[in-house]
Amino acid sequence: MRHNFERYLRAPEYPQQATYLELFFDLAFIFAFTRISRRLSDSLDLVNAAQTLVLLLAIFWVWTFTAWSTNFFNPERVQIQLLVIASMLGSVVLTIAVPGAFEARGLLFAGSYLLIHLGRSLTLRYLLLGHELQHVPYLVLCWFGLSSVPWILGAFAPSPVRLALWALAIAIDYLGGILLWPTPKLGRMLESQWAFAPDHLAERYRQFFNISLGETVLILGATFIAEKSTIHRTVALIVAFATSALLWRIYFYQAALTLADTLKSSNQPNRLGRAAANAHLVMVAGVVVTSVGYQAFIGQPTGHTPLAWLLVILGGPALFLAGRARFEYTVYAGVSPTRLIGVLVLAALLAPLLLAPPLVAAASVVVALTCIALADALRVRHRPPAQPSPPTPHTP
Repeated sequence: MRHNFERYLRAPEYPQQATYLELFFDLAFIFAFTRISRRLSDSLDLVNAAQTLVLLLAIFWVWTFTAWSTNFFNPERVQIQLLVIASMLGSVVLTIAVPGAFEARGLLFAGSYLLIHLGRSLTLRYLLLGHELQHVPYLVLCWFGLSSVPWILGAFAPSPVRLALWALAIAIDYLGGILLWPTPKLGRMLESQWAFAPDHLAERYRQFFNISLGETVLILGATFIAEKSTIHRTVALIVAFATSALLWRIYFYQAALTLADTLKSSNQPNRLGRAAANAHLVMVAGVVVTSVGYQAFIGQPTGHTPLAWLLVILGGPALFLAGRARFEYTVYAGVSPTRLIGVLVLAALLAPLLLAPPLVAAASVVVALTCIALADALRVRHRPPAQPSPPTPHTP
């Protein structure tokens, strides 16, 4: 059966702004990030951190595939809108399973995750009938079919085995994307076939990062009202909000606003788009960990600071800065020294702040981030804005 596939594709002249439906879809991920951070805060140990990382990677992969789908296809078509809404519902169910994903709700998590991806691939295969890319959904379907084995087996396995199987499954899913889903007899997707709208994609990444910041505001407010109000907790609330505001400022300094121009000027925009996605994954993970720190120092701003608390209070912003450095390299083929210095300063503060209360540790983060934001502002004041300069194909 053949039909007019062109009507489903995003035409070059189509407006590249994100649609209201895409913004509606993003609301599910505020819920997702909240559940992820709550899960991590319940037990700050290595096993729970590894489990939470697997869950975060799965959630990010759902958002990424949906964002790339609405970038390639026309989001005004009813079929695409229904696909986005179905993905949103699946994402909500997926998030509901997060707290018990490694207990009783393993099958719900794995099943909803696979249903989203397999259902999308089958739908897009139908919509692309007659198009030169009609084989691509089959490639993706094959890779998700491969990863579905450890996903489903893990859902019935005890927690330690489940973690190993699900780590393998998510590694397969990400590896498929990196390699462009090579499949025996079917080949692989070519870089030249992956056309997209640069302005739309850059805007979607900015919106995704803002969603993660929205989760921090939700967490800091919910944590504050859950405890008795005191002077120390009020100061902690202000410190947490200042941290979120500084993360926003540092993120949007130049690179986030020039990503679209970089994608347009690159001779390998698809490779660059995937690099930007990976950088945003690291930054968002840092923001989520930062919100876990909020729960610690707002809930108990004074007294002894456990090492685990200090690791999230300092480690979240440090992880964000590392991701921001990678993002800056993606756009400019260079990194501002302040990003790396910030990471080193936060790491150096770990030992001395073990003797300080949690609120002092959080305030130290604000001081470090403020210095970075001021350095950015001074750089813009005394120099012309940096021009996009994507890495060359041979640059690692």
